[in-house]
Amino acid sequence: MAGNAWRSMLTLGGAVRRPALSSASFSRGMQTVTLIPGDGIGPEISTAVMKIFEAAKAPIRWEERNVTAIKGPGGRWMIPPDAKESMDRSKIGLKGPLKTPIAAGHPSMNLLLRKTFDLYANVRPCVSIEGYKTPYTDVNLVTIRENTEGEYSGIEHVIVDGVVQSIKLITENASRRIAEYAFEYARNNQRSSVTAVHKANIMRMSDGLFLRKCREVAENYKDVKFTEMYLDTVCLNMIHQAASPNSLLSVVQMVQDPTQFDVLVMPNLYGDILSDLCAGLIGGLGVTPSGNIGANGVAIFESVHGTAPDIAGLDLANPTALLLSAVMMLRHMGLHDYGNKIQTACFDTIRDKKVLTKDLGGNSKCSEFTADICRRVQDLD
Repeated sequence: MAGNAWRSMLTLGGAVRRPALSSASFSRGMQTVTLIPGDGIGPEISTAVMKIFEAAKAPIRWEERNVTAIKGPGGRWMIPPDAKESMDRSKIGLKGPLKTPIAAGHPSMNLLLRKTFDLYANVRPCVSIEGYKTPYTDVNLVTIRENTEGEYSGIEHVIVDGVVQSIKLITENASRRIAEYAFEYARNNQRSSVTAVHKANIMRMSDGLFLRKCREVAENYKDVKFTEMYLDTVCLNMIHQAASPNSLLSVVQMVQDPTQFDVLVMPNLYGDILSDLCAGLIGGLGVTPSGNIGANGVAIFESVHGTAPDIAGLDLANPTALLLSAVMMLRHMGLHDYGNKIQTACFDTIRDKKVLTKDLGGNSKCSEFTADICRRVQDLD
């Protein structure tokens, strides 16, 4: 069952297992994590996570920091020094949703964090949650997105009035290291295949370079099956139409068929789009965890949904995505028992269906959903 696959995948080394490519080593005892609550519902869901961690007696000391961008020397945007210093010390962060003002010259805060800490790999497991009803019960795949370049390099400018140019940057080093991470991830998490997602038929130089590096890296991982597929073909293969027996022209249902995929690795923009599509297969961004792995031992785990300002402060938010991201974080830190306990309590609450937030199909408040998970965590002691 896909629910068991969720548990199995994360138990066998975590959603982000620490291969030689990533992460610092963590000592026993209390460990400091930089907490970035974020905007909108961010503070509420962050509080929920902290309460659940307290109920689980997880050995985590939270160091809360604000990451509102400031202008540093030379007018360059940067995160506040105290936030950077905290992350440099702890090496681990948990982040709620951040709002980026749509204004000329103002940076995306998520992009700024990725660049500051060289968070080159975004990892999102998309696995069906047992008891959470969606049309699809057997989803079990992972998207791995190159996080630092591509169309999101932040290089764009006005050529003449009415004409804007945006640069897609692809480098050999970044392509190689994300491919290496994907294959290491597959090997360490008992995943059998890696699919490189690209559009090298159109962008022959940029995506062509990315694809060549994937092929080269694949030669060093003969135990992992390697395939390559155009982005649009991947999307089409996620969806197939079943025709009515009475009419070949009548579409009875649209059925997502992601079971052919295992680990998907891709450049930045494709990963942004495809990972959200995959999240939709398991119920949306509200139940999808995410982790960002850096080259210097830094990792930031985050909820990838929006700030939901319309329900901020109303005790209606669903903390599941941030909580499951925090579970990924615990496993990344080697704290598997705490991660297992919290995940079990969360999934049992969802499967029981008695105390769920509105977006999960219930009428409970965030605080009530959190309290139920806390009770179940304590019952597991």
